[in-house]
Amino acid sequence: MNRTEIAIIDSFWELLEEKPYNKITVKNITDRCQVNRNTFYYHFRDIPDLLERIIKREADEIIANYQQFENASDCIKPIIQLSLKRKKAILNIYHSLQRDIFLNQLEEFTFYFVKNYIDILTETLSISSQDKRLLVRFYKCALVGIILDWFDKEMSYDLLDNFIRVSKLFAGTTDRAFINSTKQ
Repeated sequence: MNRTEIAIIDSFWELLEEKPYNKITVKNITDRCQVNRNTFYYHFRDIPDLLERIIKREADEIIANYQQFENASDCIKPIIQLSLKRKKAILNIYHSLQRDIFLNQLEEFTFYFVKNYIDILTETLSISSQDKRLLVRFYKCALVGIILDWFDKEMSYDLLDNFIRVSKLFAGTTDRAFINSTKQ
């Protein structure tokens, strides 16, 4: 990625912190980073393309830098950290018409984290691949649902604390599911 693309992306993030997604124009972005419109269009088709690429970039960066899966909360920590780092911007995207781009990436990297965590938990178990896929999908859906509730509540509560508490309340249920799968 070159300096111009980085400047455009940084300007877009800054603008998302200041105003809703649907109020941001190419002119706002180009004025902010002091490039012309042609330069913007050389790098990005339009603002939705810019949004899709920056969300994908953030997701890829989180996945590349976060390989630690010691407990269930490790599946949600990187998502919380990114969301809190860019709280206003993330909420502006989430509340926009382009939220499907954001939700697709949220599902992708939540799936990645859950799958890796379950792979670690089951590496010594003889669990069927069908049951493993089912459990990954189930926990991914549960985790995405919890995160969406947090976004709906404007990130107003401590999601990590709540998640850790729920994990304690459900302690052992995942282990039992794995054991039940090996018995079949």
